[in-house]
Amino acid sequence: MKQIMISNDIVPIGEFKISISKWFKSIRETGHPLIITQNGKPAGVLLSPSEYDVLVYKKQFIESVNRGIIDADSGNVLSTEELQEKLQKRRNQRNFR
Repeated sequence: MKQIMISNDIVPIGEFKISISKWFKSIRETGHPLIITQNGKPAGVLLSPSEYDVLVYKKQFIESVNRGIIDADSGNVLSTEELQEKLQKRRNQRNFR
């Protein structure tokens, strides 16, 4: 995600409502997220769809790595041979159907 530019990327909700199309255009062109404030406090963040997709992918990747680390630490691992056998059984079951 691009770094937030305090002077350009934080806008009160009233100003956002008045110029919604301008802010969407800005997000498309700059890729910068927009922080929308309400009563002087952050109330929301507007991201481009591609930036959102990147964040979701990164989150899923990190969660997957963490699950793998937990499995490895707890001894929930397979040898190469065990993995190959499991995969072969699954292939055989799918081919049998």
